[in-house]
Amino acid sequence: MGINSKFHRFREAGQSVNTVNAELYGQPVKSLFTSTKVFTLHHHIDITDEDENIVYTADTKFPSLHDRTVIKDYEGHTISDIYRKLLTLHERHFVTMSDGREFQISNELFHLIKDITNIEGLGWQIRGNIVGMNFVLSDENGEVIALISQKFISMHDKYCIDIYKPEYEKIAVTILITLQHMIKDRETASSGSFSSSSSSGQ
Repeated sequence: MGINSKFHRFREAGQSVNTVNAELYGQPVKSLFTSTKVFTLHHHIDITDEDENIVYTADTKFPSLHDRTVIKDYEGHTISDIYRKLLTLHERHFVTMSDGREFQISNELFHLIKDITNIEGLGWQIRGNIVGMNFVLSDENGEVIALISQKFISMHDKYCIDIYKPEYEKIAVTILITLQHMIKDRETASSGSFSSSSSSGQ
């Protein structure tokens, strides 16, 4: 059964592609799904396929000064390394792929006015809809590489990524995991700011 929402386009494994996405972009070549394990000493994310087989894993050591995350494939081979640069105006994550390719992503995505993030080093962009939790990853020519959607309410912080250019699968997965960290960091910072404001107002 198709998912018809224009506003929110997340889907679970086994469900058909959002009908709006299908109309706009066609059917993806492949879809992957993430689920974060909570209440563990290590921040662990499983990336699974439509049959819920684990394809990749992402682990962040805790405590970690630079929020360093390593992504591996199902055979245990490292595909990318992500770390966060501290003390910058815009929180910035640096990525090194196993083939030596490097790029950076900043959190300008979360500005209220500007909703485009440039992925420096690749020439790619993420266009985000923060309210609907839908994101489009496109290449330097504006062609869609992948569509990313986040589940609204979930204990396991779930995402779906529909991949249209399978040759960029590993990079797209790495960008998805980085995006998850950035969104979670923003939520944490917002919660902290709210708590501080509430405390000062009492």
